[in-house]
Amino acid sequence: MKPEIILIGGGGHCKSVIDVIERENRYQIAGIIDKKELIGQKVLNYTIIGSDDELGRLISKYTYAFVTVGQIKTPDIRIKLFNKLKEIGYTVPTIISPLAYVSRYSFIGEGTVIMHHALVNANGRVGKNCIINTKALIEHDSVVEDNCHISTGAIVNGGAQVKAHTFYGSNSTSKEYIEINGFVKAGSVSK
Repeated sequence: MKPEIILIGGGGHCKSVIDVIERENRYQIAGIIDKKELIGQKVLNYTIIGSDDELGRLISKYTYAFVTVGQIKTPDIRIKLFNKLKEIGYTVPTIISPLAYVSRYSFIGEGTVIMHHALVNANGRVGKNCIINTKALIEHDSVVEDNCHISTGAIVNGGAQVKAHTFYGSNSTSKEYIEINGFVKAGSVSK
């Protein structure tokens, strides 16, 4: 029997992560944690079973938890939730779509999700609590530090370094061996 996992945050990003978890087939989703007033509602086929206040109690029933709140303007909520899960004692796994390509010579940190059709090439390093979104490319020797969101179709070219807490917008492209930091809007070219 697959271990159960609870998902923290029931918005749009949660739906995408559900799809990856189902496809990966390593965990059984036990339910979703969201706002109190949403308890009992469903996200796709999964029920909202509690709120953040109940995470301390739920650790007795569930070992695994995963942050499914998205990140656009700021990673603050994701960081707070990730740290809370770790303090309580949850195991926060790495979730990798079987439709993604992740080199065996790369490193992916805990709490990071690699979405469908993303690529992480040889010697690419991705920190903890990151979103590597659909069709993103992390090229050889590049580093994505903790708490970053590399958005849909974005390209981080070889040797580039994405600093912690960065949002790198959809279809952005970087030059090789540069530093990327902060909020990078969709379609940008970083030189």
